[in-house]
Amino acid sequence: MTEDTEDTEGPARGAGRRGISRRQLVRRGAALGGALALAPFPAGPAAWAAPAGAGRPTLRHGSAERAGLLAGHLRRLVADAETFLGPSPTHPWYAGAVLLAGRGGTVALHEPIGAAVRYAAYDETTDTGVELPPGQRIPTTEDTVFDLASVSKLFTSLLAVQQIERGALDLEAAVASWLPDFGRAGKQDVTVRQLLTHTSGFRAWIPLYEAPTHEARIRLVYDEAPIAEPGTAYLYSDLNLISLQLVLEEITGCRLDTLLHDEITGPLGMSRTRYNPPASWKPRIAATEDARKPWSGLDRGMVWGEVHDENAFALGGVAGHAGVFSCAWDLAVLGRTLLNGGVYGRTRILRPESVELMFTDFNTAFPGDAHGLGFELYQHWYMGAMATPRTAGHTGFTGTSLVLDPTTDSFLVLLGNSVHPVRTWRSGSAPRVAAADHLARAVPVRPRHGRTAWFSGTASAASATLTLPPLDLRGGRAALRCALWWDTEPGTDALYLEASTDDGASWRPVPFTTARAGEEPRTHPDGSVTGFSGRVWHRLAADVPGAARTLLRWRYATDRRYTGRGVYVDGLRVERAGRAVLDDSRPADACRIEAVGWTAERD
Repeated sequence: MTEDTEDTEGPARGAGRRGISRRQLVRRGAALGGALALAPFPAGPAAWAAPAGAGRPTLRHGSAERAGLLAGHLRRLVADAETFLGPSPTHPWYAGAVLLAGRGGTVALHEPIGAAVRYAAYDETTDTGVELPPGQRIPTTEDTVFDLASVSKLFTSLLAVQQIERGALDLEAAVASWLPDFGRAGKQDVTVRQLLTHTSGFRAWIPLYEAPTHEARIRLVYDEAPIAEPGTAYLYSDLNLISLQLVLEEITGCRLDTLLHDEITGPLGMSRTRYNPPASWKPRIAATEDARKPWSGLDRGMVWGEVHDENAFALGGVAGHAGVFSCAWDLAVLGRTLLNGGVYGRTRILRPESVELMFTDFNTAFPGDAHGLGFELYQHWYMGAMATPRTAGHTGFTGTSLVLDPTTDSFLVLLGNSVHPVRTWRSGSAPRVAAADHLARAVPVRPRHGRTAWFSGTASAASATLTLPPLDLRGGRAALRCALWWDTEPGTDALYLEASTDDGASWRPVPFTTARAGEEPRTHPDGSVTGFSGRVWHRLAADVPGAARTLLRWRYATDRRYTGRGVYVDGLRVERAGRAVLDDSRPADACRIEAVGWTAERD
C-alpha cells in the first residue's frame, strides 16, 4: 500500500560491470543541475560538547542533557503524542505507538504509548472498533515490533547502493540490461537511478494480488507501461522498489530477505528486524487492520503478525516496497549507522560517499520532491521543523516514520499502528509533524550575544512582530545592525523587515544584506527571508530611512500548514554617524522593544 505523501535465481548477471564511481557521479551532477554537488554537513546550531570519540557513536540510553537536548521539549513530545490516542479529530490516529528520539550516541527518549493490540474487529455499520476485553489487549512496549510498510523501501535502497559500491550495479544503466523482460511497454530506458528516485514514470501501484501466481504478478510489472515519460516527472510508486528487488535478486542470486539479513540486519545486530516474523513473535507485534473488502483488496480479517500490504502479502511477504517488520531501537541503530557515514561500532555497511549520495537531492528538476537514493529529503509534511535540505527520511502507510537530520546529528523514530482497526481512521501526518517539531525545538539555538534572543515561535497560521520604539533619525539615514537566524517553510513562511514614518499607518519593506562566516554577503532587496539558511547566525545590515519618527519592525508570518524551526533576532542596534541610537544590550532600550508573539528564549 502506497503511503499517501500528503495524507499518500541463478548466477549473477552483469558481474563484470563497473559500478559508477564518485568522480563519475560528480561529473554527471553538473548535467543534473548540480544535484550531486557534494558538500560537508553544515555546522549545527548549538555549541554541543560531544563526548570524546563521538564521531562514530553507538547508541545507549541517556539523559536529554547528555544528548545536548532540552528535556522540556522531549516531555512535550510525549504529551502531544498521547493526545493522538484520542479523537484526531474523529478517531484515534493510532491505537498505540513507540517514540524514540536522540542525538549523537544518546537515545534521550524511548517511550511506548497506547496499545499494540486493542481491537478484535472493525464494525463498518457503526464505524467503530470492536474492542478486546481489557485483559486481552496488549500494551505497547519499548520492544514492540511494527509492520514498517513503505519504510521497507529504505532497506531495498541500501542493498542497491551496496551493489553499486561493489560494481555489480550501475546507477545510470538501464534496468533492462539485467532484466530484459522489464524493457517491455516503453521501459527499455528506465534506469536504476530512476527507480531509486521515483522518476521512472510508473503509476503508484497496481493490484498484483489479483494475479493467480507469483509468475503472473511479476509479468504484470514487466508489462506495465509508464504513465509519464521516464525522467520527466516525480511519481511515487511501489513498482519502482519491486522492480529494484527483482534486479537485486537477479544480480546476487539471493532472495531479498536473505540479502537483508546477511548485508544489513545481521552485521548491525538488528535482531528484531526481518521479513515474515515467526509465530513466536506475534505477542510482541502490533496488530494492523481488519482487512476486508471494499477498503482492503483482500479479505483477511484482523492482520496481526503478517504483512499488511496486499501486494507484499501476495509476493510471499518479501517485497522491495513493503514487508519489513522492526522495532524502534533497531531503526535507531540503522539511522545512527547512516549518520555515522555507514558505520556502527566496528561494522561498516556503506562507504561515507555512498551515504552522501543517499542524502543528496537527485530531483532538483522537480521542486518540492527532493529525493536521494531511496530517501526522501526536506519534506515538512512529516519532518516538521526537523526538515532541512539534508534531512532524510521515509514514512509507512501503517503509521511509521524515520527522520534523520545530519545538520544537528539528531534522529526520530515514530512507530504507530494507525490502520488498527481500519485504514480509513488515519488522516494526515499530524503526530509525525508534532513529534518532529518538538525534537527540533529540543536542539537549543545559542543566542548570538548574551543569554537571550528574540524567538518567533513555531506556530502555524500565526504572526509575530518585534517593533522598535520610535527613533528620531532626522538629519540623514541610519544603519540597523543585528544577528539573524532563520529556518522557515520555504516560500510560505517568511520574515519581513519593514519601516514606517507615519506612526504605523503604512509600512514599506527595508532591503538588507546578510552574511555568514566564509561566504559572500547576500542581498534581500524585498526586505524578507524565507527557507533554510544553514541553521547558523548571520550578520544583518540595513540602511534605515531618516525621519523625525521612524518605526522599524520585524514581522514573521506562517501559513496554516507546516513550519520550520523559526526565526531568532539578537543584538539589535541602530546607529547614526557612528553613535548608537538604540542598543538592545542596554536594559533601558531592550524594555522599550515591543514584542507580540515573540519570546525571549534563553540558551
